[in-house]
Amino acid sequence: MRANLNDAIEMLKIEKSILQDGGYGRSVRSPWRENRLFRDSVICLNLGEEMSRIPCRECLLWDYVPTEHRAEEIPCHFIPLNDLKETVYSLEQAGKREEAEQALLNWLNQTIASLEQKLAKEEPSSLPAQMPV
Repeated sequence: MRANLNDAIEMLKIEKSILQDGGYGRSVRSPWRENRLFRDSVICLNLGEEMSRIPCRECLLWDYVPTEHRAEEIPCHFIPLNDLKETVYSLEQAGKREEAEQALLNWLNQTIASLEQKLAKEEPSSLPAQMPV
């Protein structure tokens, strides 16, 4: 479990870094199309694919997607990002891309902190006792 938590934390930190560094700007390849949050990220299992080849259920974000939205084309766009249950999808549909990015950044910060706390609880509290000589 610890390896899975470490992997999840590292992937979410990568996503956070991408978001903070403006990595979701327009693509040089397709400047007419705005990049999609999560979907056009290096953490997406289907990055660069028009159709999902790898099931989203294999993604580290799957557990955060509400059950009723798991059949959506981009399920991670339906992860509740705050107490108002706003999602990437709902904010982008309302034309609030900047708010979506900020809500996602806040969610990433909270989720990373929560996973780090969980990992800290799993780690042994002390070093193994040394044998007397």
